[in-house]
Amino acid sequence: MLAEKLLDLKKNLVAYAALVETMVADGLRGLLNRDEERLRRIQAEYEPQANRKEIELDEKCVSLLAQYQPKAKDLRTILMILGMNRDLERMGDHAVNIAQSALYLIERPAMEPPLDLPRLGEIVSGMLRDSIDAFVREDSALGKNVCGRDDEVDELRAQFLRELIVRMSSDASTIERALHIIRISGNLERIADLTTNIGEEVIFMVEGRVLKHHTGAN
Repeated sequence: MLAEKLLDLKKNLVAYAALVETMVADGLRGLLNRDEERLRRIQAEYEPQANRKEIELDEKCVSLLAQYQPKAKDLRTILMILGMNRDLERMGDHAVNIAQSALYLIERPAMEPPLDLPRLGEIVSGMLRDSIDAFVREDSALGKNVCGRDDEVDELRAQFLRELIVRMSSDASTIERALHIIRISGNLERIADLTTNIGEEVIFMVEGRVLKHHTGAN
């Protein structure tokens, strides 16, 4: 019976992660396509859905802990899902921040974002998908792969900062818009940090080995 409940719990987690991934991807698509409707949908529709999923998943975890008093691996699995649930909630908040900055940008004269911004979004979305997949499949190799991609995210964001600093220095009228693009890249970087945390937890769950913790996620 508990095994069935845990499978249902994992399915709910996957659905929640898919919603958060949609929020992140739509924030970038809305910016690049100047699609106000898509951006407003993130806060008006997706954020309330994400909040409900977070609460439901938390309640189910607590209920299983109280009802079955699981031990060993089952206990670790439920506790890990509780932690991942919190991470996804924070990722959803970062996705809303991205949409808010994107709305600011599309309501003003167009300013081309760094060319690698879509690439950054693709990497982060892929990290999110793979971190959840690693957990469901108990795949520590995939968890390590997710952790390894965090360095690429950091490098891309550093490139953005250099490029945008040059733009702001040469044209003061771009400063506010450039700061919002920097904010978007910062939120993507924090989502990557959170997915890296999940990858590290998968490695610990499967191998019992603790990797160096990332402190950049807020």
